[in-house]
Amino acid sequence: MNEGRKRGKETKEKNLTECDLCDHFACSQGKDCFEGSSGAIEGYESDPSALAIARAAANVEADHYNRATRVEEIAHFARAINARHVGVAFCTGLKEEARLFCELMRRCFKVSSICCKSCAVPKSTFSMPHVKPVGRESMCNPKGQAKLLNDAKTDLNVLVGLCVGHDSIFFRDSAAPVTVLLAKDRVLAHNPAGALYSPYIRRRLQEGIFAD
Repeated sequence: MNEGRKRGKETKEKNLTECDLCDHFACSQGKDCFEGSSGAIEGYESDPSALAIARAAANVEADHYNRATRVEEIAHFARAINARHVGVAFCTGLKEEARLFCELMRRCFKVSSICCKSCAVPKSTFSMPHVKPVGRESMCNPKGQAKLLNDAKTDLNVLVGLCVGHDSIFFRDSAAPVTVLLAKDRVLAHNPAGALYSPYIRRRLQEGIFAD
């Protein structure tokens, strides 16, 4: 029995989900490993907004699979959900990327953009550590970003490089559906998957924060 199957057996006993250990993904061909397909169907039937978003995403995938960039897919998705007003919550460290994205989106949509330092709340207000040892620093304000875009009544919000954790607050507080254009990774040029592709970095991770 290979390790994946062993872990799969343990998973059933512990009532955990560990799909990453699966070798086959037979669910793609119709196998219901969790015997929950009826509940999943009812979940969408009882939540029309989620079903509408799922249908729009499926249409974008089917129509543009392996042909459209993520920038294009976001525009197609916005149209598919009939979004007219798009919000962009961005990190000041990716202001140029955000500006270029907003410039494109404004050709087809109304756009409101909010940077991460909006409202200029000093970090000292909540005793937060500073990145630089001297001088005043404003805290990132994802809660404020979400509120300002909620007040603007956006139909879809797009994240451009919010910090890990700050994005969690934005997801939680946003009234509109949220998707991501860029995930911040200061070390890997905003390509987080690079840490998984590189055997050198994986080794460093295994010997560092993920050491047994």
